Amino acid sequence: MVHIIERTTQAARQRLSSVLVAPAPQAVDEAWRRFSRRWPTTDLATPPEGSGLRPVRGDYGPPVVGHLLDYIRFGTEFGRERYDRYGPVTWMGAFGTRVAVVAGPEATQRVFTNADKAFSQAGWQFLIDRFFHRGLMLLDFDEHKMHRRIMQHAFTRDRLAGYTHQVSPRVRATIPTWPTQRPVRLYWLLKRLTLDIATQVFMGGRGGSTDTERINQAFVATVRAASALVRAPLPGTRWRAGVRGRRVLEDYFAQHLPAARASTGEDLFAALCQATTPEGEHFSDDDVINHMIFLMMAAHDTATITTTAAAYYLATHPDWQDRARQESLALGDAPLDIDALDNLDTLDRVIKEALRLLAPVPLVMRKTVTDTDILGHYLPADTLVALAPAINHYVPEYWTDPDTFDPDRFAPHRREDHSHRFAWLPFGGGVHKCIGMHFGTLEVKTILHEMLRTTHWTIPHGYHIRWDNTSLPVPSDGLPIHLNPL
Repeated sequence: MVHIIERTTQAARQRLSSVLVAPAPQAVDEAWRRFSRRWPTTDLATPPEGSGLRPVRGDYGPPVVGHLLDYIRFGTEFGRERYDRYGPVTWMGAFGTRVAVVAGPEATQRVFTNADKAFSQAGWQFLIDRFFHRGLMLLDFDEHKMHRRIMQHAFTRDRLAGYTHQVSPRVRATIPTWPTQRPVRLYWLLKRLTLDIATQVFMGGRGGSTDTERINQAFVATVRAASALVRAPLPGTRWRAGVRGRRVLEDYFAQHLPAARASTGEDLFAALCQATTPEGEHFSDDDVINHMIFLMMAAHDTATITTTAAAYYLATHPDWQDRARQESLALGDAPLDIDALDNLDTLDRVIKEALRLLAPVPLVMRKTVTDTDILGHYLPADTLVALAPAINHYVPEYWTDPDTFDPDRFAPHRREDHSHRFAWLPFGGGVHKCIGMHFGTLEVKTILHEMLRTTHWTIPHGYHIRWDNTSLPVPSDGLPIHLNPL
C-alpha cells in the first residue's frame, strides 16, 4: 500500500488523494469507520512499578500506515470518535511509529504550560524539519525565547498598522477581477490573493508576479510533504517534491536578502533583518531565511483556510452574511485602518466561529524529553505527541451545541471561549502561541469585508464541503461558489 501511494506520478497521487477525500455513500464511510475500529486495544507503555500511573490505551491501526488514512479521510471527526472512545490521552499508529494523542482542555493545558519542560518541539522536527528547518515553531526553550524576543519587533502594533495599510489596496484591486458570470473555486482564488499579500507585506514587493506560481507550488509541496508515508526523497514521492520546494524557497529568499538588509522599508523581510534587542541580539542571514520561509507559509496558508471556511459558513447561513454585510456597508467606501477592522464585531464573531469549527492547524506536535505523565497517564521519554486542539472546540462540556454554527457564542454575554483557558485555541497556546495571529485576523477581516461590500455569494443547492486533511485542511474541490455583484 505504501508503494502504491508514494511511487506514483504526481497526477496519480492527486487522483488517489481525491479518492481519499471525495464524497462517498454513507454506507461506504460507515464501513471505513468500522474497519478503523477493529484493531486490538493495547498499552502504549507499561508504567513504572509503584508509580501509580495508568497506561495510555489505544491501537496502532492497519500495518505500516496506522491510522493516517483515517485521519486524511475524516480529520477532526476521526479524532473526536477516538476521544469519546479512549478519553483525553490515547495513542495510535502513524508514520511507522506510535503517536500519543492528547485532546481536551485539561490535558492540553498540561502540555502547553509545560512547567517541567518535559515536552519539546522535536515533534515538529520529526514531521517538517526537512522543509521548515529552524522556523520559530521548531525551536525550543531558551533558543526559542531569544528568537521570539527578536521577532516581536516585527509584530508591534505600529508594524501591524503599517502591514494592514498595505493589505487593503491589494485586496480592493483583486476581488473585482474575480469572475461573477460562473461559479469559481474560491480556495484557489484566495490562495493566490494571500500569497500576493504576503509578497507585498512580507517581501516589500521584491518578488515579482512571475515568481508567484512557482513559489506557491513550492509552498504547497513543502506543506504536503509533512504527511508523506515514505520519508525519503525517492522519485515520485511527496517527500522529494517537498525537498525540491524547500530548495526553491531558500534560493528565492537568499536572492532578495541583500536588498532587504539594505532596506528601510516597512515590510516584514526588512523588519527581520533590522530587528535587534536592547542586548544587541539579531538574526543571521540563515535565521532570516529560515524564519521567512516558515512565516510566509504560515501567513498565507492559514489565512486562506480561515477565509475559505468563513466564506463557506456565510454562504450556508445567509442571515449572518447579510448581518455582516450591513456592518461593512455602514463604514462607507474608504479602506479600513487597523482600528476600524478591530471594530467589525459581527465579522469578528464569524471568524472566531469559523476557526472553532475548522482549526487551520488541527494538530500540534511535541515530543517527550523525559518520562512524564498527562492526567495520570504514563508517557515514556522520546514519545511523539500530537495535541489535537481542534477536538477541544467540540467538547460539549464547554460549548453549546458544538456542531452548530453560532457566532453569538462569542458575544460578550456568552463568551463560551472563556469556559476554559484551553477550550478555544486556533492559534496554539503557551509560549509557542502563533506570533502572527493578530496580523492573520486583520488580513482575513480585510478580505471578507471587501467581499461583503461588493458581492453576495452562494453555493450549489445541497452542497456540503469536504475537507482534505492530507496536510492542513483544504476543501477537496476548492469550494465552488457563485459571486453575485451587489
